[in-house]
Parts: sequence; structure tokens; C-alpha cells
Amino acid sequence: MRVAATQLPLPATSPPRRRRRAPPPAAAPWAPKALDAILRSRVIACLRAQDGETAMQAAHAAVRGGVTVLEVVMSTPGVLEVIEDLCKSYPSLTFGAGTVLNAADARKAVEAGAQFLMSPGTVMEVLHDLKESKALYIPGVLTPTEVLSACSAGAEVVKVYPVSVMGGEVYVSALKKPFPLLPMVASQGIKIGSIRGYTEAGASAVVLSDAIFDKELMRSGNFSEISKLASLATLEASSPSGTNMTILQVPKIRGIECDVHTQVL
Repeated sequence: MRVAATQLPLPATSPPRRRRRAPPPAAAPWAPKALDAILRSRVIACLRAQDGETAMQAAHAAVRGGVTVLEVVMSTPGVLEVIEDLCKSYPSLTFGAGTVLNAADARKAVEAGAQFLMSPGTVMEVLHDLKESKALYIPGVLTPTEVLSACSAGAEVVKVYPVSVMGGEVYVSALKKPFPLLPMVASQGIKIGSIRGYTEAGASAVVLSDAIFDKELMRSGNFSEISKLASLATLEASSPSGTNMTILQVPKIRGIECDVHTQVL
């Protein structure tokens, strides 16, 4: 007896689903904030001191003068405590660590609250470690080859150091031409009156060290004068680009010539 074969209905098929690509990892929340703050401020105050108490008072003085972005050099005694105190005291401002030379120091600084780290050169170990961190890393560069190397490793911004001995504004202008979209921070030997020249040459910001934290003022504990220098620096950085400027006077603070351009209204 032959049984007729019955054709069972095939299960309904639906078109293959496209696999959703995993979303890119979220950007570190502090890194864009730190970079934005630096680009807005155009001045990074760089503080080094012989002891933690002097560093603390000098930092507070700079903030009173209008500084919104400040780094404390890692060689300063009590640097981590200073950074932690500043972050708690001024949560809306941006604080970082300078002269970071290894990954161990970088991790300690970030744990203390540092929102950005800077080095005199490119420390690849730090650059790689901070990719998943909430802090921004600004490696130091000097040549086009070093810029390319840092960018290839993931740097979003670089510090041109030491800039003044290489020609200052002229060197920044030449180095910027092949990298017009890369933010560059000029560092080393920059005076308050030179801020405009560097920004017009293409620097997104400048690092001011002795120009604000003058060595003699630091030694004598004259923090009110440090506040005045900080105020002069922030005023110069905030002046609109392209405004006609003339030197009306060269203010002197306890014998220190500041060479500040005064805006002609």
C-alpha cells in the first residue's frame, strides 16, 4: 500500500536581521570639558612651588585674578593634595598636572582629580593609559614628525615645547601650517605681552609660568601681586582678535616689567 506523500507547510521566514553595530565607547566626560575650557581660556597657568602651602596660596591667588585653567607641576611637594583641594574649592574650573613623566604619576594625578595632564614630550604609556580615562592628555611635541606620532597614537591636542628657543610665534606659525585643525598649546618662556602674538600665529592657548608665578613674588609670598599678574594675563587673552592695540604703558609690579598691550577703545 502506497501512502501519498504530504507536503508540510514550510515555516514562515523573515528577512535576515542586520546586526547592529556596537555603539562607539562613550567619550570620557572630562576630556572634552577640559579641552573646551582650555580653548575658551587661551591661558594655562603653570604653577611650581618649593612647598605645598606656597603652591596652595599661589593657586588661590591666580584664581582670584581670573585664571580658569591651572596646572600644578608634579615636582611640587604635596602636588596631589593641592590639586584635590583646588578641585573641591572651585568645581567649575579646570585643574591639571604638569610635567607628567610616567604612567604611575598620571594615574595618581587623575585619582586626585586632575582633569588634564601635560608632559614636556610624548609619553606613549600615558597616552595609551588615558584613552579610557576621564582626563585629557596633552603630550609635548617639537617637530612635525613628533606631531604626527602623537596624533597617530590618539592625541587630540599637543603642546609645542620649548617654543621660545625655537623662534616663538614664527615657529608656531610654521608648525601649524601642515596641521591647521589640530589644537596646539605653546609653552616655555612666554610673557603676558606675547599672548596675542602666539594666538594670532595659530596657538589655541599658551602656558604661562613665571609670567604669572614670578619667582621673586613666590619667594616673598606676595600673592596679591600674583593675582594682579593673573588678571593682566586673562585680560590680554580675552581681548578680541584683530583689535587695534597700542602699548599705552608698561605696568610695573614690584619692579617686574609686564609689557602688556592695552586695548584702544
